[in-house]
Amino acid sequence: MTASPVLEIKNLSKTLGGKSILSGVSFSVRRGEMKVLIGPSGGGKSTLLQCLNFLHIPDAGCILLDGQAVDPNSRRDLYAYRQQVGMIFQDYNLFDHLNALDNVSLALRKVKKLPRTEAETRARAELDRVGLADKERLYPAELSGGQKQRVSIARALAMDPKVMLLDEPTAALDPELIGEVLVVIRELARSGMTMIMATHQMGFVRSMADEILFMQDGQVIEQGTPEMLLDMECGSRTLDFCSHLAEFESGRTG
Repeated sequence: MTASPVLEIKNLSKTLGGKSILSGVSFSVRRGEMKVLIGPSGGGKSTLLQCLNFLHIPDAGCILLDGQAVDPNSRRDLYAYRQQVGMIFQDYNLFDHLNALDNVSLALRKVKKLPRTEAETRARAELDRVGLADKERLYPAELSGGQKQRVSIARALAMDPKVMLLDEPTAALDPELIGEVLVVIRELARSGMTMIMATHQMGFVRSMADEILFMQDGQVIEQGTPEMLLDMECGSRTLDFCSHLAEFESGRTG
């Protein structure tokens, strides 16, 4: 990993509907790192990720990509930034009227202005990368939830992002489909993709996260490696939350 951060978040705050959702959130991400956001619902994880892609404009603070502050009032800045920071949503955000190949190749043609043949060649490579080479002609309605999420990952990868933001990418999936998406994300992490991911998949967090950020009431209240925050003797808020989460999952599947 390089010494300088690829993404820096400084004192980010956001109010929605008169309620403070984020309050002074700061952290940085180095190239090749996986940062994982965990914490109770309503803690600000999704809003933070949406602010990092400027789907919500922060009320205060700044975001720097490769040391350059992004001006949210500049369409040019946002356009350039969003080409370099990919976003994966819980609900896939695919175009229902386009097949998998067109869903992945569309931005390459419209944003990067690649010829259709070149865009489709790249799209096929990314579909193959996520294990869907044989599904390119299928439409979202013909795909499982796990397959749809893998198409959305392929679409983001096709843009060659410097950073990937993943907002609980397995939350909408049936339990038997979660593994196929986590396999793809695990391979991306091993290949050096820089990622910020909100998730409740604690086995994945323990094995893959470089650092955990525990969020509650719009703030990062604990930050550290899985070894630091999930050690049985540490008494962290993170460990307490994960223990309750494990009990819930055990009760639901038992």
